[in-house]
Amino acid sequence: MSSGVVNGGVSFWYAADGFPEVRRPLEGDASADVVIVGGGYTGLWTAYYLKKAAPFLRITVLEQKFCGYGASGRNGGWLYNGVAGRDRYAKLRGHEAAVRLQKAMNDTVDEVIRVAEAEGIDADLYKGGVLEVARTPAQLARLKAFHAAEVAFGEKDRELYGARETARRIRVADAVGSTWTPHGARVHPVKLVKGLAAAVEALGVVIHESTPVTEIRPKHAVTPYGTVRAPYVLRCTEGFTASLKGQRRTWLPMNSSMIATEPLTDEQWAAIGWDGRETLGDMAHAYMYAQRTADGRIALGGRGVPYRFGSRTDNDGRTQAETVEALRDILVGFFPQLAGVRIEHAWSGVLGVPRDWCATVTLDRSTGLGWAGGYVGSGVATANLAGRTLRDLVQQDSGQGGRTELTELPWVGHKVRRWEPEPLRWLGVHGMYATYRTADRRETVTRSAESSRLARWADRVAGRH
Repeated sequence: MSSGVVNGGVSFWYAADGFPEVRRPLEGDASADVVIVGGGYTGLWTAYYLKKAAPFLRITVLEQKFCGYGASGRNGGWLYNGVAGRDRYAKLRGHEAAVRLQKAMNDTVDEVIRVAEAEGIDADLYKGGVLEVARTPAQLARLKAFHAAEVAFGEKDRELYGARETARRIRVADAVGSTWTPHGARVHPVKLVKGLAAAVEALGVVIHESTPVTEIRPKHAVTPYGTVRAPYVLRCTEGFTASLKGQRRTWLPMNSSMIATEPLTDEQWAAIGWDGRETLGDMAHAYMYAQRTADGRIALGGRGVPYRFGSRTDNDGRTQAETVEALRDILVGFFPQLAGVRIEHAWSGVLGVPRDWCATVTLDRSTGLGWAGGYVGSGVATANLAGRTLRDLVQQDSGQGGRTELTELPWVGHKVRRWEPEPLRWLGVHGMYATYRTADRRETVTRSAESSRLARWADRVAGRH
């Protein structure tokens, strides 16, 4: 690994002003009207909207480390309109139901920006949209199909570009085309989660940190320090769900890794472009994602070691040296003029992956247990929609509200089977990503416009289609 790289430390996003002061842990048994397990985006948005709608509710958030320790403090800062499982929901519930879900996601980007402004949260938000590029003939064919599908799901303001138009936005080496949507913004993940936690606390929500929940059962959230009893217990633990009793095979904790460069010079930015500060992705099977940060760096991510045996999660984001080098290779492949740039930070985190790759929101009215997640890497915005939906479901169940547009969305109440036991989980996930990388290499060499059969086979095995 390059010398001078800060490895881990949870994420680069904490580098500027450090970890937050940890709130007091639970100090014995307690009661509430709603207990939320998990102090990331999903849990905090749920607490925010519930308390706003019903200020009399006693709401407690239990967080194992500190708010934003998980994916909410480690992600790539893509506040965008993607939602995992939309195509499957179109097959299960009809095209129009999926269109409603997509419209809700489009609106969610603006809703997060609205709340951040209303609550005085300075999270480096910049609504430059999302640019996804193709660099091979096969990627271009997939990009055109993806663009057409997005338009069919209601994105009439999406634009398709050729090589020249793409270069006017960002000069990515070998880019042959791109698609752009305005429904996306860059965000500093930690500034958002810190600000949201402070806003929630100011509303009167109780947050206990350093309080790991070991078991969730109807009306009980069990911790080493006591049990919180409440009519509603909402699980908002995303990639850390496997650590709860009985949940090891519910959602697979998929690992994603990132690097952040040193600040680029004005000359380097002039060579790259990127004046629109779009979030940047590609159409590779093992895809990348990147943003131009507010302090002039490139933060770029992708899959490193995709999964740890037994659904284990990492220690504070430490990342293998070969993963850092692989991400650096992607950076230089996209921007050869940055061959000499220093990588200053590397980190990893886990995201939640259901067996059918579909995000869900559920409230079991017979038990009062609810949950949301399985975002498969698209959680920055989706968590906000999930939080508002859990609010509506709790209000509906408690008689404080009725059915709403959100409670009728097709991801509400969706059920999915559990992941296979080990070692099948480990073999399957590592085999899938090895196959995707091989498919990407073949497409680069052959220059064929047809997607590799290997990738289509991996999609079927994974259950992604």
